[in-house]
Amino acid sequence: MTLARPLLLLGLGLLSAGTATAQPVAYQLDPTHSFVHFEVLHFDTATLRGRFGPLKGEVELDRAARRGRVQVVVDVSQVSSGLPVLDARLRGPDLLDAEGHPQAFFVASGFEFDAQGGVRAVRGEFTLRGQGRPLTLMAERFRCYTHPLLRREVCGGDFSAVLERSAWGITYGLPFVAERVTLRVQVEAVRQDPP
Repeated sequence: MTLARPLLLLGLGLLSAGTATAQPVAYQLDPTHSFVHFEVLHFDTATLRGRFGPLKGEVELDRAARRGRVQVVVDVSQVSSGLPVLDARLRGPDLLDAEGHPQAFFVASGFEFDAQGGVRAVRGEFTLRGQGRPLTLMAERFRCYTHPLLRREVCGGDFSAVLERSAWGITYGLPFVAERVTLRVQVEAVRQDPP
């Protein structure tokens, strides 16, 4: 009996030490490196491209526990195709509806990690025009490093997804402008607490 109690206390101590190391780390998106690019086929000839950003948002990663959380805000009034006339049309009520719903959101807690702790996929909800639908971003690359000037950890990568715009009520121009839209997301996020 006298030996059992110290072993139990030691086991509990090791268990609590193990869980103490698995803490989520908070990151803030770097607006100079965080944008959403979109691609959609136009009249079955060429691909129309544009972007939204800079993005605002926060990320929490706990790579040891293989968990994460992300909240990203997209200002849809900042759409840029390189053509001001087209940008104004994209902001219209039958497309992005920038006046009625000036922001889009991506909120996710479904993270998939690789063996090295890198992010492979992020599953969550994308809200556009006030309507939330499931969306999965697949990582094309993901890496963390210590920024030489900031002297803080920076994590980021390139992610992609394909969505069907009619799921968010955007049917204008179908079928001449394609239903499927490819999203290419570039993000970098800076660790908020010193390592």
